[in-house]
Amino acid sequence: MARHIDIEKQRETALHDAVDVLLSGHPVAIPTETVYGLAADATNPAAIARIYETKGRPQFNPLICHMASIAMAEEYALFDPISRKLAEAFWPGPLTLILPLKPDSGIHALATAGLDSVGIRIPKGFASALIAAFGRPLAAPSANSSGKISSTSAAHVEADLGDRISLILDDGAAPVGVESTIVKVEKDGSVRLLRPGGLVAKDIERVAGIKLIRPKKASAAIEAPGMLASHYAPGASVRLNATSVEKGEALIRFGGQPIPGEEQAAIVLDLSPQGDLAEAAANLFDHLKTADASGAASIAITAIPDTGLGEAINDRLTRAAAPRP
Repeated sequence: MARHIDIEKQRETALHDAVDVLLSGHPVAIPTETVYGLAADATNPAAIARIYETKGRPQFNPLICHMASIAMAEEYALFDPISRKLAEAFWPGPLTLILPLKPDSGIHALATAGLDSVGIRIPKGFASALIAAFGRPLAAPSANSSGKISSTSAAHVEADLGDRISLILDDGAAPVGVESTIVKVEKDGSVRLLRPGGLVAKDIERVAGIKLIRPKKASAAIEAPGMLASHYAPGASVRLNATSVEKGEALIRFGGQPIPGEEQAAIVLDLSPQGDLAEAAANLFDHLKTADASGAASIAITAIPDTGLGEAINDRLTRAAAPRP
């Protein structure tokens, strides 16, 4: 099983030991403000291959490359003026920018799935310090089996990947709870939202000075992580916008509002009894895991407002409920 290091109690040990594992070409589970990531050297093809192998992830699905600073990011990618403005406003934080790779970029093609662009973000807290200590970008998808529910705690990582990795860095529960928002600035200056996430769209629009373009339908082209139609899926089937509960179903509701039949549910969970979307986002993956562990064959989920962070929550739930490949 994987070794755990409590960052709050053993920060220097965590930095030293994590760098050693990364230098050996193996992945480390690291905390970020969004979810826990499975991190490895983005310039080392063997290390990147171990991420795909550990997760069981398709290699046509690119990985986000995490940097310690804008200066580091500029060593690997090209910034247009709007992307630069967004980076300065929201990094470190839950925003990923899709940027053109520099011709001599050291990021290996396995991390970008062969694309000529790369998803980059700067995480908050310990992860950024680790990248700075390592001195190279870290490719880091969520620390869970591919397509399954993302991990928001070290315990989640242990339960899923503990027998496949050697080191888990524990910094408590991830405060945001959903992955980063992904945007791409096009050559004509328009900004496309590729994946809603922990940074709400209206804040991006305020800084960019223009409205985000949202896809009208799912695209077959994979331009960024988290774009697969079926993703974030528990073992149980997922039923959205539930207005009643069938006997034996697990129920995940929102806003403290009971619905008919919940007295016969296998378990009742509330993303936020107060109707707080930030709290709901932070609880989303943990509640999905808890509902799945109840043994129910189906998880009923009540409607979530599609505003602010609700857009990211509904994106994850739609992909969790999609037909499995």
